Amino acid sequence: MSNSRDLHGLAQLVRDGRRYWASPAGRALWRAERACLGPVCERLFGRHSLELGMAPVLSDICPIRHALSWSPTREMAAHEATLVCPPDGLPLPDDSVSLVVIHHLLEVVPDPHHMLQEAARVTADDGRLIIFGWYPLSAGGLSRAWPGRRERMPWRGRWRTPGRLGDWLAFVDFEIDRVDYCGFHLPGGLPHNAMLETLGRRHNLPLGDSYMIHARRRAQLVSPSRPALDLANPLAGPTLGSATRIGAPGEARREKAPLG
Repeated sequence: MSNSRDLHGLAQLVRDGRRYWASPAGRALWRAERACLGPVCERLFGRHSLELGMAPVLSDICPIRHALSWSPTREMAAHEATLVCPPDGLPLPDDSVSLVVIHHLLEVVPDPHHMLQEAARVTADDGRLIIFGWYPLSAGGLSRAWPGRRERMPWRGRWRTPGRLGDWLAFVDFEIDRVDYCGFHLPGGLPHNAMLETLGRRHNLPLGDSYMIHARRRAQLVSPSRPALDLANPLAGPTLGSATRIGAPGEARREKAPLG
């Protein structure tokens, strides 16, 4: 994803995604997913978090000092603490971020394997990797069979089950702690029914439009120390709009061939 045509396509994809998340259906699901993330955030502390997605940031409710967001272009960056870069080329050191959230992006980016590898690379050894994905067996997933839907957000891309992403996570030495489902609603309705959402989340029914994967790095016998990320001045100057890789981190992990 290094040439200008790829970046232009990614920027258009993000614009389409932002329009969906600004719609009534997108806002309703965003609120449901934020409620799912809330209890997880209560147990997370650290210096830095990073969210990769097209919707308004969810993870700003977490008690982490410095929250980074992501944008494919400078013009689309919301604030100074924004990484402007391809999602499969993060300009951050290894193991430097306490929380990484991937929000409905693995379904639509051109190279989801490398994006996940990058997210895993920058997640700290004691950090958490959170993945929000569309559940293909939900009512919304089954409705993708309607003519023309797969050309529009949010039905575009390739939807994968949590089990499939568990295989991908194992490939980058992560494991799933838990999967939570959210976005419960009646067919044709929006996920804003408090009773349905409470019931679905209480019993963690695999019927919601989306799921949230909690993943952590697998325990290692030896955990070598790595340099901490120093962002005393939050991502100003060259980081915003002209992000470049710091050194050549993660090369050892990138030697693995992408999954098929």
